[in-house]
Amino acid sequence: MEFTKFGRTGLTVSRLCLGTGTFGKQTDEAEAHRMLDRVAEAGVNLIDTADIYPPGAEAGTSEVITGRWLRGKRGQFILATKGGGRMGSAAWDQGNSRKHLLDAIDDSLRHLNTDYVDLYQLHMDDPATPLDEMVEAVDVIVRSGKARYIGVSNFLAYRLARALGLQALQKMTRFVSVQPRYNLLFREVERELFPLAQEEGIAVIPYNPLAGGLLSGRYKHGDTPDTGRFSTELGGFGKMYHARYWHEREFESVGKIDEIAEQQKIPVTTLSIAWVLANPVVTSVILGASRLNQLTDTLAAADYKLDNAAKAKLDEISSVYRRGDAGK
Repeated sequence: MEFTKFGRTGLTVSRLCLGTGTFGKQTDEAEAHRMLDRVAEAGVNLIDTADIYPPGAEAGTSEVITGRWLRGKRGQFILATKGGGRMGSAAWDQGNSRKHLLDAIDDSLRHLNTDYVDLYQLHMDDPATPLDEMVEAVDVIVRSGKARYIGVSNFLAYRLARALGLQALQKMTRFVSVQPRYNLLFREVERELFPLAQEEGIAVIPYNPLAGGLLSGRYKHGDTPDTGRFSTELGGFGKMYHARYWHEREFESVGKIDEIAEQQKIPVTTLSIAWVLANPVVTSVILGASRLNQLTDTLAAADYKLDNAAKAKLDEISSVYRRGDAGK
């Protein structure tokens, strides 16, 4: 496992991170703990969760399962969680208001059975809450000792830039990381977010590197999956993934990517993760899995060096996804 600095901070993190979004629904506690054991053995020291994982009625279970595994070894790992999602029926039980975030961090710490998290992230932007209120709320969270660092997820580049400006102006705690969706089938963040992160020294920890599993090559366009991210069992979450990736153009691209993987004599999942790692802006890639055996090929990406010729071919195949919907 390789390690790198986490943006401008003094933290050193593994180039791979385990995401826990499946824990508590697709993945039971025993299997989740086996997965955590496996990545720890591989050298992963960064674990990412969120208060709304897994999506649906079981929200919060992921943090509880992760917290139980961390008993007795909390100090050995960098623990990241996220807040801002809907966690109750009241109008203020979601978003990035001071009221919700200060409640959300306390709930997360209780679920995780810890006094602090290393990284607390705004799970998504909240247009209904002024940016100055958002940055003030997370500044309070750091100053209270409940988080060591703060970051954002799913923010547009201009919103992150504005937030960084407010933090500098008000001498508040600065966002140190961004967690964007990024993979061979979604490259729009390369255009503005990545240059901003590079210029500002912001750590980049992409999620969804396998496009919800589409880049595993196991799906066909006419399939109706009954398990996984594209399944009906996940309700609206599954529909969201269908809207993101379940298109003829994407399936054609996966076929071409799979051909390169065969030429390289490695699994397409290993190749897809290696391509994300090859971007110098990327700090650590978040691996998602629902079963232990799914981690074998993704963890292997840590030891695989993508050659320039293969990377150039992958860049060319996926170039349309850098333009957004222009090629649809």
